[in-house]
Amino acid sequence: MPENKYKDTTNNVNVPFAHGRGPRRNMAPVVKPKNFRKTLRRLWGYFGSERKTLSIIFVLIIIDSAIVLLAPYLIGRSVDAMTNKNGKVDFNLLSIMVIALLISYLADAAINLFQGFAMASSSQRIVMSMRNKLFLKLQKLPVAFFDTNSHGDIMSRLSNDIDNVSTTISQSVIQLMSGIITIFGSLIMMIILSPILTLASLITVPLVFLLTRTIAKRTGKLFKSQQMELGKLNGHIEETISGIYIVKAFNHEDKTVEEFDEINNRLCEVGLRAQIFSGFLMPIMNVINNIGFAAVAGVGGILAVENMITVGVIASFLSYSRQFVRPLNNLASIFNTLQSAVAGAERVFEILDAQEETEDVKNSRIINNPKGHVQFVNVYFGYRKDVNILKNVNFEAQIGESIALVGPTGAGKTTIVNLLTRFYDVTGGKIYIDGVDIREYTRDSLRKCFGIVLQDTYLFTGTIKENIKYGKLDATDKEVQNAAKMANAHEFIKRLPKGYETQLSESGSNLSQGQRQLLAIARAILTNPSILILDEATSSVDTRTELRIQEAMLKLMKGRTSFIIAHRLSTIRDADKIMVIDGGEIIEMGKHEELINKKGKYYNMYFNQYKNSQEQ
Repeated sequence: MPENKYKDTTNNVNVPFAHGRGPRRNMAPVVKPKNFRKTLRRLWGYFGSERKTLSIIFVLIIIDSAIVLLAPYLIGRSVDAMTNKNGKVDFNLLSIMVIALLISYLADAAINLFQGFAMASSSQRIVMSMRNKLFLKLQKLPVAFFDTNSHGDIMSRLSNDIDNVSTTISQSVIQLMSGIITIFGSLIMMIILSPILTLASLITVPLVFLLTRTIAKRTGKLFKSQQMELGKLNGHIEETISGIYIVKAFNHEDKTVEEFDEINNRLCEVGLRAQIFSGFLMPIMNVINNIGFAAVAGVGGILAVENMITVGVIASFLSYSRQFVRPLNNLASIFNTLQSAVAGAERVFEILDAQEETEDVKNSRIINNPKGHVQFVNVYFGYRKDVNILKNVNFEAQIGESIALVGPTGAGKTTIVNLLTRFYDVTGGKIYIDGVDIREYTRDSLRKCFGIVLQDTYLFTGTIKENIKYGKLDATDKEVQNAAKMANAHEFIKRLPKGYETQLSESGSNLSQGQRQLLAIARAILTNPSILILDEATSSVDTRTELRIQEAMLKLMKGRTSFIIAHRLSTIRDADKIMVIDGGEIIEMGKHEELINKKGKYYNMYFNQYKNSQEQ
């Protein structure tokens, strides 16, 4: 048998059917650290669409850096104008220098303002592009990815990690480029003014690089751990809020708070260590800088006494020295910020690099007017390579037949419909629809064949009409109402304050479970599918609501091939074919009466349920 093309990362045997049920696991930590330079280059690739804006910003940075480099020279000339050899102040030269300084400072402020605006706009467009690509990627990933990764962690990557990248881009790119230009410009001016003083000021540079490298190596790992813990915290919050009714019903508020505190404390601890180590940088850098200034002042004083340089040169040199060292400090700080941004970018790229659903085969077919004839031929499947969930499954569903799938939890019932809809692909054997291997069809056309009603009905935030139209966006209001009438949902919808325009909250929580199921059936009716999948569609409602849902389902099933997963065996007595699945194999198959007469597994299951219902 061919190997399963999806790598399994969970110990679960039966992965839930496309609607997030069952246990979810957080993203496993990356064993090997990612390549910082490679990730940074990849991140830089997103700047390609902003070349024009970035070119303008780069030109402005050069102009601004030239203005910044001019200011210390003007300050030195101003000092010399007040301390010439005659003991008189050269007011003409001083006035020119002061006016020039004022103009340069105003120009610097204006350029910085425009730079900030342009960079903020550009960074937001870059991040918007990243977020679009990530969200588009999520739509292309197989169901296996979502079954084996925490939903909260995925959302954290889409929001927190990308926002982290956005902040870094908007705040650090200009500082990085201007800092590099200022460092080299200041160094050139320092050499021109005094090579001796330049050597005195450069004594601190090796210390700066050594300090930066040591701290950056430590903070990189800590920032990566911080982002991972943040993802776990978001995952816990998302699961807790989604399951708040269960939390309260089982009095697990204290337990949930304890789990939150544990994750939050780990996040606090690793975040604190990251901030402490990165916070060490600036105070120590200031000490090193002050040592450098003291060296310049001492050597400069000696040279001034020997009439080798003027006081104005010392004043200019001190300014250039500060301009030379300050970008080094900023670059060290920016590098720490980049560590955090790269950690977030790595987590985003992990999803962007995840394996998508396999592409449709070359010359794949489009199903036109599907009939609904289904065959499973020697089908094997396992969510893990070493464990087969389905073993040599063979059956045939004729056009318009209703097939009931029964058996214990984990037997493989849901797995069969997972394979039929190609949320997963078989690892052995073939599945045919209308005589053609389903892998030869395009996924889009294949999935349009199905109408799905699940036990856990999912409704989106929006109006009732929008939720019913989800399967057919171009449906008219009359088509929506007809679908609702067939689903026995029209009456309760009309009783709502705004009827079909009633706004639903998240997951439709302002409706009852039965009402949500009726809307799901109306949604399925509107798509007019040739194959219907009903996954425990009546298991969570009362008897009266169940009868209404069953009546609606009978209308929906008429003339369609239907697969019904049910634990209440009384609801599938009239199925054309009942398949009893246990241990991944079909152990019994036939009509209700035939299976009862066999007195096998189905017989025991049916009368145990009947006996229990009688006792109740």
